[in-house]
Amino acid sequence: MYAIVAMAVFSFTVVGTELDASFAYLEGQASWYAEFSPGIKATTANMEKFDHDELTCATWGLPFNTLLEVTNVRNGKKVIVRVNDRGPSRRLFREGRVVDLTMGAFRRIEDLTRGLADVRVKVIRPAR
Repeated sequence: MYAIVAMAVFSFTVVGTELDASFAYLEGQASWYAEFSPGIKATTANMEKFDHDELTCATWGLPFNTLLEVTNVRNGKKVIVRVNDRGPSRRLFREGRVVDLTMGAFRRIEDLTRGLADVRVKVIRPAR
């Protein structure tokens, strides 16, 4: 069900997972996290103050400040997010969870009560 479409658009390596690809888009699942989620720290992996209302995300292998377009494949809703954290857990990443969105970003594409959304992730601006 999950697919990586290989094209020479953006190259990245995910350390510690089975993904090492150049891709036009990546399909998998998105989840959401918030300040009150278990284990969430006050700062993100790039040392910004975590704010669950910001349009940011956690993913592996892409440089911080990369802009991604995340599309819910069920309803077509889209959100632009900036990578500022690492996640989901490597085990979940290998199982198809490709991005953790902040609560604010996830609610733009799906109802929070669903918890997960099938998404297509596309790099729209590499980090500068």
